[in-house]
Amino acid sequence: MRFITLILKNPFRNKTRSALSIIGIAIGIATIVALGLITAGMEDSVQTSFNQGGAEITVTNSTNIGGSSGLLDMSLIDDLKNISNVSDAVGQLSVSESAPSYSQSRGPMMQTRVYGFDDSKLNLIGIRDVNGSVYKNNSFDAIVGVGYSELNNVSIGDNFTFLGHDFKITGIYETGSIMTDNGVYVSLDTLQNISDTEKVSSILVKTSESTNDTVVSNEIKDKNENLSTLTSEEMSSILDDVTGILNTASLAISGLAIIVGGIGVINTMVMTVYERTKEIGVLKSIGWKSRKILIMIMGETLVLTTLSGIIGSIFGILIAEVGVRLIGSDGFSLVYTSGTFILAFGITIIVGIIGGVYPAYKASKLAPTEALRYE
Repeated sequence: MRFITLILKNPFRNKTRSALSIIGIAIGIATIVALGLITAGMEDSVQTSFNQGGAEITVTNSTNIGGSSGLLDMSLIDDLKNISNVSDAVGQLSVSESAPSYSQSRGPMMQTRVYGFDDSKLNLIGIRDVNGSVYKNNSFDAIVGVGYSELNNVSIGDNFTFLGHDFKITGIYETGSIMTDNGVYVSLDTLQNISDTEKVSSILVKTSESTNDTVVSNEIKDKNENLSTLTSEEMSSILDDVTGILNTASLAISGLAIIVGGIGVINTMVMTVYERTKEIGVLKSIGWKSRKILIMIMGETLVLTTLSGIIGSIFGILIAEVGVRLIGSDGFSLVYTSGTFILAFGITIIVGIIGGVYPAYKASKLAPTEALRYE
């Protein structure tokens, strides 16, 4: 018991030096944990949206992303429905304005993008359950996602102004997808009228069961070279690339911080051994074996790095939780996976072992007679 107590207390004889070592490693661990929770949340949100049974293919105009020339004729919807293995298709108009929309009861709201959509086809974007009521065609009613509602502090019954027209929020929905839950949806006819267009920004295509979406996607493009398609599998691949980049960036940033912290640990333990040379000599003279000295120094190093891992993990969780709340994304939640914390603590243990090997070996090889003469 006395031996364990020594291991737990000795690293903090020089509190300032130990604190600096802990902070260096904790910064890296906090980064790993925070980004790990966020990327896992992103992956879960995307997977949730794919599991909702919505449209599998999004069709847009390949000639121009923005402006009126980037819109699609409504007649294309029927053309797409006639393609084999297409069970349904619906147009969607996406409109934004440069100035923030305005809620009469809450004041200015964040700049937003409003989507015009057929109220009978909301299941194609994963909206099935709405708290309140859904808008009707040609009405100035709107439904908003729970994320958008929280971000702008609006609720059912509130009004907001968009493109000079007043809309009333009649319902709030939640799908579990961060992309969908931060949206605002109104009648397609209404949005077309106030934006002076009879076209749509994109067409969502629902394929038949057991259909190869890529085959249908290619057939759509073959029939009209001006069309661009994106399947759910392609979107998943893109998002996998994004999360991969985030993970790589996390490891790079964390690695730098951990290297700096690891060097700090080595320096701390080398200085500790140097300052305790005479003490180690006394311990050896009263019968302590080299192996016990080595275990003690290694144990002290692991105490420092393990504490760094705990502190870093706590701060990583706090940073991620506060970050999500600050952006007000109620449609997005962090996902706590064992892999994130196994990685974090695995790194702290590795740093502890690497950082403690040389100081521990140096201490274990001290000759008692020489150590006792040290001043």
